[in-house]
Amino acid sequence: MVYAVVRAGGRQEKVEVGSIVVLDRQQAKVGDTIELPAVLLVDGEAVTSDAAKLAKVAVTAEVLGEERGPKIVIQKFKNKTGYKKRQGHRQDLTRVKVTGIK
Repeated sequence: MVYAVVRAGGRQEKVEVGSIVVLDRQQAKVGDTIELPAVLLVDGEAVTSDAAKLAKVAVTAEVLGEERGPKIVIQKFKNKTGYKKRQGHRQDLTRVKVTGIK
């Protein structure tokens, strides 16, 4: 079983070949191939975490599409001052399919 932990945006994701992952917005169009930097590689029993060896590892993924995350409601309130504020946010996301780990 081969899998890798990759850095994507501010998070890390565990990926295998063929898995579909939702990442923070990537600067790529639908159908493009992107390369994700590996943080950890598990190849059978061998676990690689050395930065020099991981620099040679290439995790490639194909961009499937752009989407938006769920609505998050932000509310601020200060007691006895009449201050209240309501704000919404939806994160921009990119859906990718991992095509190879070399």
